[in-house]
Amino acid sequence: MFVLRFIASWFLVVGIIALVHDGIKSIANEGGFVMTALGKHWFDLEPSSLNAFQAGIERYVAGWLWDPVVIAILQSPTWIVFFVLAGLLYWLGRKRRRTNIFAN
Repeated sequence: MFVLRFIASWFLVVGIIALVHDGIKSIANEGGFVMTALGKHWFDLEPSSLNAFQAGIERYVAGWLWDPVVIAILQSPTWIVFFVLAGLLYWLGRKRRRTNIFAN
């Protein structure tokens, strides 16, 4: 459980960094809010791993999964994707209350 919350906190940090990055680009642009897609960030950082990820999804998971699902995620703003992932991982790693089945 701790590991999920730890990863969630790192995803939250990455999301905040991406939000600040888009905010700085928006201020420099002076034309509105800029939202950089996750796929663009990934392609700028390591294009060969993005291509390998696509090949792996299409070959080993499901070919139909790439176009509607993964493409939609890759076209979403980076900070939104990481905020959602952080929230999901934090929720999965939360401390659950123990219920006493013998209590009246």
